Amino acid sequence: MSKEYNVAILGATGAVGRRMIDQLAKSTIPVKNVKLLASYRSAGTKLKFRDQELTVEETTPESFDGIDLVLSSAGGSVSKKFLPEAVKRGAVCVDNTSAFRMEPDVPLVVPEVNPEALKHHHGIIANPNCSTIQMVMALEPIRRKFGLKQIIVSTYQAASGAGQSAIEELKNEAQDYLDGKDMQEAAHILPTKGDKKHYPLAFNLLPQIDVLEDSGYSHEEWKMIHETKKIMLNDMNAKDIKVTATCVRVPVPIAHGESVYFTVEDKNATAQDIMDVIAKFPGDVLQDDIKHQIYPQPINAEGSRDTFVGRIRPDYENPGAFNMWVVADNLLKGAAWNTVENAEYLVKMNLI
Repeated sequence: MSKEYNVAILGATGAVGRRMIDQLAKSTIPVKNVKLLASYRSAGTKLKFRDQELTVEETTPESFDGIDLVLSSAGGSVSKKFLPEAVKRGAVCVDNTSAFRMEPDVPLVVPEVNPEALKHHHGIIANPNCSTIQMVMALEPIRRKFGLKQIIVSTYQAASGAGQSAIEELKNEAQDYLDGKDMQEAAHILPTKGDKKHYPLAFNLLPQIDVLEDSGYSHEEWKMIHETKKIMLNDMNAKDIKVTATCVRVPVPIAHGESVYFTVEDKNATAQDIMDVIAKFPGDVLQDDIKHQIYPQPINAEGSRDTFVGRIRPDYENPGAFNMWVVADNLLKGAAWNTVENAEYLVKMNLI
């Protein structure tokens, strides 16, 4: 009889946490028991896992006694506080926050891209940033076949990347706009809670995600640059692939879009060659039929585990350079599903 696992979901009541419950229910992981954990404010909330109604409990170090696997999306400070406690008690943790991503001994994993990194975990596996995940999903089959020299990405990131409250804020602002009211009064969260000013997102674009750093880049842009290098090259400061990013919040509820310009080592590669390798890569869906206006759109990606890629075309001014358009549900492949999928791989690879 195969082993069954006691699983805890930390941050169970959040937008990603609720989706983790759903994705775990649909996964291949043999689950014995599920424990739902959150802050004291959310304790007592009732949520369903498959046909069971479960009560959310307040998180304490003792919550992880007897737990084999922790799926976490409760914020970086919460992860730093509780995941080491879970590891002490014998659990393996997959964390969807930025708390451990750049720690040298913590694998940063997209299962289709670098599953072998899971073998080197010491109790904690980090989920990459949502925008990074979908980009490397699209680029990895290209890197393997043709080599990658440079990546220039501009993101079009949905409000949900800042949480469920940001979606509600976007809706309230849109209604104010339609009612002829000042949207500024509804702006309390974006571009980021951690900064001094807040601006409306509805009918607007915000070229700031996370805090702005002295370098001139936002922290989101920094994450995309260094996470990509760590995932693909196992070195966050590697020079073999040049990466730069501009990250923009757009008035879309769910699913990020990305315009990705990249240069390959093989100058003989064609756009059709690029399409062929993407179409065969697990988790990627090619949507590229310009004659029939078929291309990825956030409204169609919402609710899917896949990464959608289209508008693949060469830069005719620069041999070996291409453009493409990438879309994925940032709450699923960008968060909840990638977390659960990492756990599936841990089980398959006998690493728990």
